[in-house]
Order: sequence, then structure tokens, then C-alpha cells
Amino acid sequence: MSSSSEYTPPAVWTWKQGNGGRFANINRPIAGATHEKALPVGKHPLQLYSLGTPNGVKVTVMLEELLALGHSGAEYDAWLIKIGDGDQFGSDFVAINPNSKIPALLDRSGPKPIRVFESGAILVYLAEKFGAFLPTEPAARAECLSWLFWQMGSAPYLGGGFGHFYAYAPVKIEYAIDRFAMETKRQLDVLDRRLAESEYLGGADYTIADIAVWPWYGGLAKGLLYGAAEFLQVQEYKNVQRWADQIANRPAVRRGRMVNRVQGELSSQLHERHDAADFDTQTQDKLSGG
Repeated sequence: MSSSSEYTPPAVWTWKQGNGGRFANINRPIAGATHEKALPVGKHPLQLYSLGTPNGVKVTVMLEELLALGHSGAEYDAWLIKIGDGDQFGSDFVAINPNSKIPALLDRSGPKPIRVFESGAILVYLAEKFGAFLPTEPAARAECLSWLFWQMGSAPYLGGGFGHFYAYAPVKIEYAIDRFAMETKRQLDVLDRRLAESEYLGGADYTIADIAVWPWYGGLAKGLLYGAAEFLQVQEYKNVQRWADQIANRPAVRRGRMVNRVQGELSSQLHERHDAADFDTQTQDKLSGG
């Protein structure tokens, strides 16, 4: 493989399949379904098809927070989408999300099912549906939405940029790692400065802005992403650390982080969620060695 300094882009790019990297087997330059596959449907109005990545965790945390507030209509079935196996390219999944990314939500509570894709859109949809975690006062709403969209625009530099080149790329390219490490640290500084003046990102109240940002930047601050805590010196961002711990201690956040999770300690994984009792059953199974 040529080094980055030797590479000259051709006049027309062509796809080289299997060119390395952790996700080479599922990456492709075209959209659409690759195979026919029906999705399961459970008993609840909300059907979530996802995986316990930072983007997936946003939605399961939101749903668990809504249930904790007493919104029974937020009961949901969470089905595991194995992106490494290409589940996201099945026909039914693509019908919900033509972009073939998790999470994807189908709301079957009305006369006609409503599809919602993109994690930020799902958070806004649920917040408006249940009247929670999104302020209605104009200034507070604008602040909340600004931080939500900050996350949607910034996280690709963290995940697809820094995370990819630092942890997943088949070769280590100094320029790419330096470029995205610099941007990731700048983003952490943006958050740290905001959280020095405000308990939560949107202000005094916990909102969908925090729910969106925490799985990415809270996880990074606590050393849970890419094995990069020392490299990025994340302990320096004291306000981000305080905020990350504060949110991690919320019971609904602890539950939401377990759903559709397939990595880490077995006791932290709940591959599918169909009822609140599943958390207790999962814990009992792990304690008994099941």
C-alpha cells in the first residue's frame, strides 16, 4: 500500500473492495438494499432497530428517560441490528432508513406508521411527541437545539475522523491523526468552556442536547472510546468530566446504555429489550451464569 505522501489521486476515483480497515466489509459507494429481509415487530407502539453504539445509545437513553418520567406511551421494542453482518442493508431496514445507518425508529401508535431516522431527528421527534427534554421557551429551546446540532455536525470529526484513523485504519497516517486529534481536543475545549458556565449544555435543565452529546463526548472523557484517553489527555477537561459523571449516574442512562449493547462485560449487555423486566432478567441470568 502506498504511503500518503506517494499517493496521487487519479482523474476518476474507483472503488477498491477490501482495501483494509475495520469496516471494509460493509462500506460501499452505493445506497439501497442488498438483500430481502423482514424486520421483526414487537408488541409496543415504538419499534427501534439499533445497536449500542454512541448514536444508538442516544435513543435508548431517551426512551428510558421518558419511561422514568411516567410516559407509558414510550414503551418500546429494541431489536438488534448487527451492522458487521450487514443487517442495515436488508430491505425492511432500508425502507425505514434509506441511509442504512442505525438507529431507525418506527412509530406504529397512529393509523399509519411513521418512520424516523437520524439520531438527532429521533430525539426531537420523541421530545415533541411526549413534551419532555426540549424546552418550549424560545431562548432555551434555541440553546438546546444549537447544542444538539453542534453534536450532529461535530461527532463525525470524532468518529469518522479521529476514531477511524487512530483506531481502525489499516495504516497509521500521522497527518490524519494529528489533524483529527487537534479537532477533537478543540471540541472538548468547546464543551469544557460551556460546562464551566452551565450545569448542562442547554442551561440549568437536562435536555436532549445532553442525551445526544453524552454517548460520544462523555464516553470519550471516561476513556470508553478508541482507547485514546491518554493520547488526548481527556482528564484535563474537568467540567466535561463532572458532567459526564453526573449523567452516567442517572438510572435511565445506565439502563439505556445496556440496550442493544454487544461489547464489554456481559452484565452490561441487553441485546434486545421488550419490557422493563428484561433488565432484571438479564441481571439474574448473568449472576446465575446463564
